[in-house]
Amino acid sequence: MQVLTPLGCRASGRSRRIDPGMALTQEALYRELDLDLSWSERDLPERERTKHVHRLHPYLGKFIPQLVEVVIDRYFRPGEHVLDPFAGSGTTLVQALESGLDATGIDIAAFNCLLMQVKTRRYDLFSLEHEVRSVVAGLDAQAVPRAKRAPSSYLADWYAPKALDELLSFREQIAGCEQTDVLRVVLTRAARSARRTRHFDLEFPRAPQLEPYWCHKHRRTCRPVEGASHFLRRYALDTLERIKQFQRLRGRGRSAAVLHGDARSIRLDGRFDGIITSPPYPGLIDYHEQHRYAYELLGLKDLRGLELGPAVRGSGRAALAGYSEGIAAVFQNLRPALRPGAPVVIVVNDRRDLYPEILAAAGLKLEDCHRRHVNRRTGRRAGEYYEDVLVTRFA
Repeated sequence: MQVLTPLGCRASGRSRRIDPGMALTQEALYRELDLDLSWSERDLPERERTKHVHRLHPYLGKFIPQLVEVVIDRYFRPGEHVLDPFAGSGTTLVQALESGLDATGIDIAAFNCLLMQVKTRRYDLFSLEHEVRSVVAGLDAQAVPRAKRAPSSYLADWYAPKALDELLSFREQIAGCEQTDVLRVVLTRAARSARRTRHFDLEFPRAPQLEPYWCHKHRRTCRPVEGASHFLRRYALDTLERIKQFQRLRGRGRSAAVLHGDARSIRLDGRFDGIITSPPYPGLIDYHEQHRYAYELLGLKDLRGLELGPAVRGSGRAALAGYSEGIAAVFQNLRPALRPGAPVVIVVNDRRDLYPEILAAAGLKLEDCHRRHVNRRTGRRAGEYYEDVLVTRFA
């Protein structure tokens, strides 16, 4: 018997239905799933899921590069051009370049676009290394200039005085650099780590932590972070090495374009050979708020009012209908830019069963659907988690 979801996704090739409430070892779980789109922690450790530039900055909700790699291998050929209208941190773009394809990514969040541009740009590695190491030497020599602008109230609340001074001074130091964008990503990665928050709550900090606290991560009493320079130094050198690694792997002559805008209305030039994307989930993550420290430090344009996912609060029919209409509108808008018969591969966790309606409204026909297990490495999250890989084409 084959276990099917409402979309017809294959959950198992075995005869026994998997009980989501049953605690299974990963070995037992994968004996039941038997899918080539799922990987155990042993087979695919975290360091491989965050290889080279995929780890330039932590990003919630991204799909793993190995999944994109398999999809590209199945549905695309080298030299083709793949499109991602919900490009996020750029996983599709990076893996397309590594697989010998061109890529275009669209996203409504300015910080996401900055991150994608830094990941996919071609660099003069000699010049990049010289500049990054010079900046690090300035940190070591305590030669960083003082900040010229007063911090916002948000920054003053979330950072200890010493940490904030070091972050703002670093911002002044890199303003005239040739590779300013690379160093801006270093700044925001350090800012994420240097916030006044408990180590275990880095993903979703609720309020500034001002006193020592019992740390569930380290199993001891920890104190809020007081400085940022050690993060700036470490992440600058790590970023340099990751970019160098990816430059050796990306396909020769291949390029990526990053577009900051609303995929429901953006106009595209050229022809695309397919889509690989993972749309935002309704009511789950506000990516502008998730990276607010970056918007505050860099003065990025905030278009959070146009984000589709955060607009859904609770499970009200009107909010969910608006979300579904918005996702469908994206695919409808992009249809003229796709070659006839192009694959549209959508990775979702459709726990609200919205995608049958979304696909119908967009004019997409479901060709195949695969259910995969997702490793959940983050501390307190319990239970098994699954995604559906929807393979569709326009009817």
